[in-house]
Amino acid sequence: MEKVQKPVRSSHRGAATRSALLSAAAHVFRTVGFARAGVSEVVSEAGASVGSLYHHFTGKADLYLALYEEFQQRQQDRTHQAVAAARAAGESDPTRLMNVAARAYLDGCIEERETTRLFFDGDGPPGFESKLRDRLREWTDRNVALFRKADEPVDEALLMVVSGSMLLAVAEVVRRDLDDARQLADDITGLLAQLEPRHGRRDAGDPPRG
Repeated sequence: MEKVQKPVRSSHRGAATRSALLSAAAHVFRTVGFARAGVSEVVSEAGASVGSLYHHFTGKADLYLALYEEFQQRQQDRTHQAVAAARAAGESDPTRLMNVAARAYLDGCIEERETTRLFFDGDGPPGFESKLRDRLREWTDRNVALFRKADEPVDEALLMVVSGSMLLAVAEVVRRDLDDARQLADDITGLLAQLEPRHGRRDAGDPPRG
């Protein structure tokens, strides 16, 4: 029985060490920036050893990417919950659902402004900007799925505009104080709400909606 329990204890201890290292890395990166941060500062902040850091991560770039992946998971959870709540309330229009997701993403960035700045201030490991673009494409792909579930044509131009706007919006809201950031998020999502897929656009001779 002891042999079965030992890996469990080891796993719990390892998870705690990993969490402490990530928390320490976030603090150090926010304080001095990624480029100036050193592994020794991270392990000192975490009360861990250099060996334990390299047991869990390959270096500070790996720490940075792990922090980003955890942030993205929280953001994914936020947008999923917001869209699910909107669907439960009767919303089915894919464009409006996309805007619900966009607002939830911006709200998450505002709520975690200090963490979000780590990833949008340009001070990351080599190749990270490419990773940001890849994640933006993944976010766009999830929005495409909203249209496909609704059996509506996918307007890729609209999705590109919204996705590109979101990247710029996030970079801006995290640089403002809380009230200004929320107002900007209101303004951005308000403008996005005025966009509509080209297949749903009125022609000049069509009667007005409403």
